[in-house]
Amino acid sequence: MDFKLVFENLLKRFQAHNVRYVLIGGFALGAQGVVRATVDIDFLVHRDDMASVHLIMHELGYKCNHQTENVSQFISPLKVFGEVDFLHAFREISVGMINRAEEKMIFNETFAVRVLKVEDLIGLKVQAMANDEGRKAIDLADIEALVALHKTSLDWNTVEEYFSLFGFEKLFAELKDRYCHA
Repeated sequence: MDFKLVFENLLKRFQAHNVRYVLIGGFALGAQGVVRATVDIDFLVHRDDMASVHLIMHELGYKCNHQTENVSQFISPLKVFGEVDFLHAFREISVGMINRAEEKMIFNETFAVRVLKVEDLIGLKVQAMANDEGRKAIDLADIEALVALHKTSLDWNTVEEYFSLFGFEKLFAELKDRYCHA
């Protein structure tokens, strides 16, 4: 997958169609300073903009491989364009994540892209742990890497709210104790 080419095509079209988006997943981790391998691109998009996203993806030759109320997955028949996944934001908490997003430069300052704030990225990782026990080790490693890098600037209250929302109060206490006293 040519990530740079895909970003170039998507970001230009998102702007032209006024798509409210934010980068999530492995690329968002990278934009926030935590490098991790990834095989696709993930976005959180306002649900009201998903009709535009479907149009954009169709114009670019992608096929919708999977769609639910919460997620759409697009795959290109051309390997160079790969897979792009979209989480649909419609609840207050996820729409708030889009509204709080930060603009970051990626690909050696080539593209400006809206990226989740660190606290919200952690929140999605906590949700992923709650939704899939099999991913817990990977998501927890991503959370720890983000916390280690941003521990002095984190809004710990927001992070605690995310952990509490999914019943991980004990895990949060351990994390905060480990990184706030280090």
